[in-house]
Amino acid sequence: MSSAVVIGVSGGIGKALEEALIEEGAFDQVYGFARSESGDRHLDLEDEASIAAAALRVGSPALVIVATGLLHDGDKGPEKAMRELDPVWMARNFAINAIGPALVAKHFLPTMPKAGRIVFAVLSARVGSIGDNKLGGWYGYRASKAALNQLVKTISIEDKRRNSSGIVVGLHPGTVDTGLSKPFQGNVTPGNLFKPDRAAVQLLDVIDSLRAPDSGKLFAWDGVEVTP
Repeated sequence: MSSAVVIGVSGGIGKALEEALIEEGAFDQVYGFARSESGDRHLDLEDEASIAAAALRVGSPALVIVATGLLHDGDKGPEKAMRELDPVWMARNFAINAIGPALVAKHFLPTMPKAGRIVFAVLSARVGSIGDNKLGGWYGYRASKAALNQLVKTISIEDKRRNSSGIVVGLHPGTVDTGLSKPFQGNVTPGNLFKPDRAAVQLLDVIDSLRAPDSGKLFAWDGVEVTP
């Protein structure tokens, strides 16, 4: 029986991805997890035991998508200048945006099939690209997503020894109309603010197009590779 996993289903993109996968019917079972969920659907990126327990419950999925991210929380948000740097806030950015997804890979990838096409995808961001950084600012978010992109590359190299057909990638969803992007939508050009259901379909289309040589890379919602 084929199965897929979406982590972060309490968020706009994660929920839309779970719903789209169920509607498409390509998998016999779609498992959804989130920190705010209870029981068998609970998974907290800052609690490794909950990640390990969730991995044990899903068997051997062919697709795992980590659709989580932290950009702002309460009065904390992206730093515009160095004077705003706060070590506690930066550490939390890394915990959610980089360390958490890496721990998901640690526990879920070994459960995935050792042969045949599998995909382990994490939501990253174009602003995590060092080569594309022309505006500065957003220190913690940029740095944590850059770290995530490096983790994706490193994990992909190790997992290739386990399954030569496996694909480990980062995905940039674009600007999606969710709570995460809400405070920052003012400067988005018309046509570039996506509803969650459209973003989910676009991301799944990119996933469907991936091949083994794409492992370790970062792709945008339109399938174009993003410079690390």
